[in-house]
Amino acid sequence: MRIGVVVHGPNIIDSGYALKLIELLGEYGEVSARLGGTMGRTAVIDASLEDVIDISRKLVPSDSIKIFYDDGVDVIFLLNYGKSDVTGQVFGYKVYSHFTDKISDNNVPVIQIERPGECDGSIIAWNCDLDIVNELSERLGLAVVTPEEVYDNHIRQDDAGVNQRIVHGVSPGENIMVNSVVIGRTDSDKLILIAKDNHIVDIVGGKLKEHGLEKLGEVDLETAIIKTGLLRNAKVKPRVLDKQKPEEFKVAFLDHAGEDVYRFRDSSVVITIGDDTTLISSDILYRFDIPVVGITDGDLDKVVADGFKVKDSVIFEVESGFDDVCGQYIKRIIFDGKQVTYDFSNISELEEKIIEIIKNINCKYKINYIK
Repeated sequence: MRIGVVVHGPNIIDSGYALKLIELLGEYGEVSARLGGTMGRTAVIDASLEDVIDISRKLVPSDSIKIFYDDGVDVIFLLNYGKSDVTGQVFGYKVYSHFTDKISDNNVPVIQIERPGECDGSIIAWNCDLDIVNELSERLGLAVVTPEEVYDNHIRQDDAGVNQRIVHGVSPGENIMVNSVVIGRTDSDKLILIAKDNHIVDIVGGKLKEHGLEKLGEVDLETAIIKTGLLRNAKVKPRVLDKQKPEEFKVAFLDHAGEDVYRFRDSSVVITIGDDTTLISSDILYRFDIPVVGITDGDLDKVVADGFKVKDSVIFEVESGFDDVCGQYIKRIIFDGKQVTYDFSNISELEEKIIEIIKNINCKYKINYIK
């Protein structure tokens, strides 16, 4: 039997269960595993699992499932470790729904293993009735939950309005991230986002952050990726990969999209715009020994537990609200609207140019050097 395994998120990897489950499923057939999502990449690297879990492509979970479907595997497993049984099961429902929207003939079994090792862990057979489901349920001590139970208990209420999105399993005081942009903070264990004309206009159970909404712009609530709390909360020792430095001094530009930073892993330095983008990007780039030049304004929402930075990184802290303004000038003047430039020979030259740009827009700033 050919088995495809889609691993989602850092928690299932950090817990050790991703590898345990892949090895367990290996008893039933030939297993291939790939990542679904983005934030799990650093967890795969830190766990030295690149040869076990394919992280070569940035794919949403439903696309990772479809790749196995197109390859003609016999069964597909989705491994996840949500914050709660509710968030995990709702996540699986949305991933499976997005997957079925992309295919015409739903003939490959899809099975989700959710929160293994927890008392509320479960196994969900989204479109099949295979003996392996009950066998794994007994071996792993997981309850079998049906798709109908997930829908009736957690999804049906989402039909309240096409412009509303209920977010499950939240806790007070958590960041609310929509498509990698922090747009607010929860103050309740119930959260509803409300949109009009593809713009989020209100929130129930939290407080919106106007600056974040400006960065987000238009959004389809039905397909948006919404997360609350920390993207990765495990305390880990980051693993730094050996890599060949580029022959030319390559400077890349990243504006409020920390999770896309992997495409710049061959850079000499990356300029990052925004507090959380700088935090996420520097943490990821630490694994590739790449410093950042961050433009921040002290408006940090802290979306990861620890933020590692490579030695010789330079962090500019400008006046509140000016990180975006500085970023726009930097992109226009240094990069000419592009995302990569080879016009500098070292970080010091780059730093001097950024100082010149900041001074020209009459913005106060201070610099923090990472030693």
